[in-house]
Amino acid sequence: MKSHTIFEIQKELNTLEKKDVLELCMRLAKHKKENKELLSYLLFEVNDEKEYLEKVKKEIDELFYDINRKSAYTTKKGLQKVVRNLTKFIKNSSKKETELDLRIYFCKKIKTARIDLDSSKIIFNLYYREIEKIKTAFSKLHEDLQYDYRDDLEKLSII
Repeated sequence: MKSHTIFEIQKELNTLEKKDVLELCMRLAKHKKENKELLSYLLFEVNDEKEYLEKVKKEIDELFYDINRKSAYTTKKGLQKVVRNLTKFIKNSSKKETELDLRIYFCKKIKTARIDLDSSKIIFNLYYREIEKIKTAFSKLHEDLQYDYRDDLEKLSII
């Protein structure tokens, strides 16, 4: 089945009553965990981005704590899980400042956790892929905001 365009969906939603739109939202939230998380963010956390960042950082800390570091393989798997969650949180927010904050925080956590980047090519690539994403997000920020993040990036030896 072919899905309709966003414009067509938006046009159809405008024709529906408030009650029907609410039912559709609830049905969407029930189907996928990601939909429910995005809806939760949009309803409860979009107004306080700092609090959202703190919650996400705590969750990243917990994920880092749970990483089994006995071998490079299990460390790699743990880091991949953190990156998957990190990407999900960044998509929910869709603000470049939040993306930059979270990616920098992730890279700092790798440094402070003393994870050996040379133990696995995949871990090395994972870390440097995040560095490239930081550079991309940084370049899209306004100059004043870039100045605010410059110190953090210098500590990671990115600039």
